[in-house]
Amino acid sequence: MISEFSKKQLRVLSWWHPMSPDSHYDAVICDGAVRSGKTFCMSLSFIIWSAYFAGSGDFAICGKTIRSLRRNMITPVLPLLQSLGFVCEEKLSQNLLLVSYRGRRCRFYLFGGKDEASASLIQGMTLSGVLFDEVALMPRSFVEQALARCSVDGSRFWFNCNPEHPEHWFHTEWIRKKGEKNALYLHFLMEDNPSLSEAVRRRYESLYSGVFYERFVQGKWVAVHGAVYPFMASDDMYCDLPDEPLEDYVISCDYGTVNPASFGLWGKREGVWYRLCEYYFDSRAEGVQRTDEEHYRGLRELAGERRIRSVIVDPSAASFIEVIRRHGEYTVIPAKNNVVDGIRRVSQALRDGSIRICRTCADARREFGLYRWDSERRADTPVKQNDHAMDDIRYFVTTGMKGGGTLPVFAARR
Repeated sequence: MISEFSKKQLRVLSWWHPMSPDSHYDAVICDGAVRSGKTFCMSLSFIIWSAYFAGSGDFAICGKTIRSLRRNMITPVLPLLQSLGFVCEEKLSQNLLLVSYRGRRCRFYLFGGKDEASASLIQGMTLSGVLFDEVALMPRSFVEQALARCSVDGSRFWFNCNPEHPEHWFHTEWIRKKGEKNALYLHFLMEDNPSLSEAVRRRYESLYSGVFYERFVQGKWVAVHGAVYPFMASDDMYCDLPDEPLEDYVISCDYGTVNPASFGLWGKREGVWYRLCEYYFDSRAEGVQRTDEEHYRGLRELAGERRIRSVIVDPSAASFIEVIRRHGEYTVIPAKNNVVDGIRRVSQALRDGSIRICRTCADARREFGLYRWDSERRADTPVKQNDHAMDDIRYFVTTGMKGGGTLPVFAARR
């Protein structure tokens, strides 16, 4: 149960009220650190404002995906709304939340804005207001289409996000132009969340380094630069091989014919995944290319007699996925391939110790020392060199650690 709100949270909760000095704004923007309390107070304020503002009508709540939207915004806020006398009913199949209060009824449509095609989902609606959770992860076309739907007098816009690079379209078009947009801008830090203890704040601070520390802890819109994983320069970040057998095994693959192919064998013990050994073949260095079948033999040699739960493969490697599927020995899963989010998750997993790289993985260790952000580009992009072991490690963390994702799974024949 929430016992208190910070000053910034209270400002988010009340900015729209006629008695508030902020009531003249048309929009509110909350950005900053992770776990800073901006998401919960914004979702609560948006729904209360909707009932107060119109008493009935159509509203939109938008997230990167509907699943993340329900997890981050809807599920946490419903108990508090119900304790305040709101009657809430979810229509899961319709992605609809119905909220009633003192005879007033509002409809909140849930939308996922994951790609450019998402803009078509919201066309044709007439809305009284829209809230964007993690707006910096959504394409501009989707956001602008949703804003164009808010044609009811008095409609308002609500945005929250963690920072990205400083030339991101939302930073340049909304945060830098907040005055032109008549938007209230509130920058949140972890200290603005009174429910977060000092011990938890220190734990979050320890999970990030470099640009991710600046963005997710300090809440800065900063450009990436230098090494992607600078902390991996320390010998202490590598470990000796654990004794086998282990509890579970997975192989992750970044496939290449002209470019190097990198496969990593992972084993789990007591909640920690170890990258035990690797298959790494660079056709340029070797002076000869290998076929899909030859790479498959390398995969089998890497697995040995171990029972491999799944093989996670670069999603663009359709021919290699087909070879694995055809042989029927391993369950193959195309990897999730969001590069920057994957790098953030790998960084966090390395720092909290949930994955360890064994000293036997010489090519992975070499790439950790060479993997760099591309300082010439305005977007968050690593240099496309020395990234093959880096990619297979990223595929494992995003897709293999918890048993696979939502992409197609090709099961082995039994």
